Amino acid sequence: MENILIIALISLNLLITIAGFFFIHRTQERITKISNTLTLQQNLITKIQTILKTKSATNAVAENAELIYQDLLQNLIPIMAGIDVMPRNTSEHALWRALGGIMDEYAKNPFALEKLRRCIKLDSEIARNVDNYMHRANTFLTHLNETEPDGILATTFTDGLLGQSITFFNQAKQLATQDI
Repeated sequence: MENILIIALISLNLLITIAGFFFIHRTQERITKISNTLTLQQNLITKIQTILKTKSATNAVAENAELIYQDLLQNLIPIMAGIDVMPRNTSEHALWRALGGIMDEYAKNPFALEKLRRCIKLDSEIARNVDNYMHRANTFLTHLNETEPDGILATTFTDGLLGQSITFFNQAKQLATQDI
């Protein structure tokens, strides 16, 4: 009887030990799942914060767009006067009308590039306005590229009149600095 009692106690002890290991194993699996879930949530929160910061920066650009446009336009007006170009006659914003007028004139008459080259070479005020315009437009595009996650807005500006005008002014500036 004593042997049966010892065997029963050992069996009970073994059963309790197996149950304990099973309980520990299940608890460890749950802790691992909870840890993975928390890590994923933390990564998601970090990603959301980054997107919100980016959207906030893009919204700040959009809110300040009128100031940026006016700054660019201030530099374009003397350039347009120097090369005798009128803005487009449309209902667009004044900046886009001015850029459209310059690019339309260049499309109709490639001599507009030569006119701008001469103005840059002979008139330091025009040269300064071209430099200011190009610097501010490039800064604006760089800021858009850095802050916009999908790049749609930045691509629109780069491929549109703003990007075309930068290329046009850059060509004229390079030609003006060459010795002919």
